[in-house]
Parts: sequence; structure tokens; C-alpha cells
Amino acid sequence: MPELPEVETVRAGLMPVMEGRLILRAQVNRPDLRFSLPERMAERLTGARVMGLRRRSKYILADLSSGESLLIHLGMSGRMLVSGGMLGAFHHDHPAPQKHDHVVLDMEGGARVTFNDARRFGAMDLMQTAWAADHKLLRGIGPEPLGNEFNEAYLAGRLAGRAMPVKAALLDQGIVAGLGNIYVAEALHRAGINPRRAAGDMTGAEVARLVPLIRDILAEAIAAGGSSLKDYRQADGELGYFQHSFRAYGREGEPCLSPACTGHIERIVQSGRSTFFCPICQR
Repeated sequence: MPELPEVETVRAGLMPVMEGRLILRAQVNRPDLRFSLPERMAERLTGARVMGLRRRSKYILADLSSGESLLIHLGMSGRMLVSGGMLGAFHHDHPAPQKHDHVVLDMEGGARVTFNDARRFGAMDLMQTAWAADHKLLRGIGPEPLGNEFNEAYLAGRLAGRAMPVKAALLDQGIVAGLGNIYVAEALHRAGINPRRAAGDMTGAEVARLVPLIRDILAEAIAAGGSSLKDYRQADGELGYFQHSFRAYGREGEPCLSPACTGHIERIVQSGRSTFFCPICQR
């Protein structure tokens, strides 16, 4: 599932063709994705102007002139694809309709934005912009890791007394927004922290080291266009490249890249998910 950097990259790719522009025509080709789509969705979108595009955790929110916001979640295989508009130096013509093109937005200026999702684990919804933070998918989400509310004191307070592994704590969207398996693995590796450590056993020095590393890794991944694994693509169809910078994730059996470390990356399973770490330098 795309994590914060991938979703932020998609949002940035949609901005030139959506922000400030009218939705001239919305086409909704099925009644549901992971959840039922909102009633009269095509009618409510058609004629609305996109006043702004923002991200909350792993969700994109398009704030509309109608006073509603369109919530978009990419799920496992969802893609927001742009055609017929200028993206950088390239012009992408409209492709022939595809089987899994579920929502199509024809934008002012000639661009088309298509939500394509073969596995239909994505989601879309419409809600009043003023109450968006109370939406069932958004309420209870923790602070953004690139924002000022996510700091050493905050994270130390949320981890204190918790017996769960530190990896599980960082994956908890109620503690910090947008982190997933990839970037938690990378952050813990750079910080030299074993993912099996109890969250409540983290020292102040370790938390102080971890917070800026989380920020750095996310910023690097956004600059690289995210990590392309399996289905993820940017809005122009291009791949992201941060997977070439992985130091832990997906590198089972390979030498650790930490300076002077003689270890090799191992894989264990925590809560049904793969965890990659170095048993030598991550203690």
C-alpha cells in the first residue's frame, strides 16, 4: 500500500491539472470500491472547482467550491492517472478506456484524471469540508511526521509504557500519520534500533535520534518520487526511485550498509508482516 511519500508524490502530480480548475464532467463507472461510493457522486463533482489539494496521512483531499471535499485513498493498486495535459515537458494523450477505470474526471484545460484500481481496495468519499477531520477514515489519526506537532517530546510521551514492539507503535496511525512498513524499517535501521524492542523501553536519546531520521527518510523518498513496488506509479505513469536507496527493506541476506557493520539483513515476521533489520547494528 502506498505510504506517505507515494501519496504526497501523487498529490503533487495532480496539482497542475486539478488545483484551481473546474471539473467539467465526472463519470462514475461502478457503485463501489472498497466501500460504496457516495450517492450522486458524478452529479456532485461535475461543475465544482478544485480549490485545493491536500494530504492527510495516506489520503488525498480535494477541497471543492461546493463546500465538499473529495477523499481519495489509493488502496493496494489504485492509480490516479493524468492524460491530455502537460506534465513537465510531456503531453499525455487520453488513452483508450480501461477495464478498471472506475472514476474519470474531465478537467478544465483539457486534462483527464482517471482513478484506476484493478483490485478495488481503494476508496473515495465526499464530505463537508468543514467537518472533514471528523470523517470516519480521518478522525483519530496522529500528527503528520513532517509537521511541528511530531517531535521528540510528543513521540516519547506516546511510546512511554507501551509493551508493543517499537515497529508496531510507529505503524499505528493514531500515533503518527502516514508511516508504513517500508519507511519504518528504513528509519529503525538508520537509527540502530531493533524493531522488536518494546516501545516503552526506548531511551530519550534513541527517540531524539529517531524523529529527525524519520523526517529525513520521508523527505528523501518524496524527492525520489516515492518507492515503486508492484503497482505504484506517479500521476504521469512514471516510477518512483527511492527503492534503490533502501538499506533494510527487501534486502534479506544482503550485507548491512551501515558503516563498519559486518552484519547481514534478516527478515522476521511481526503481526503477519515482514520486518527487515540488521541484528548486529540494530540493538
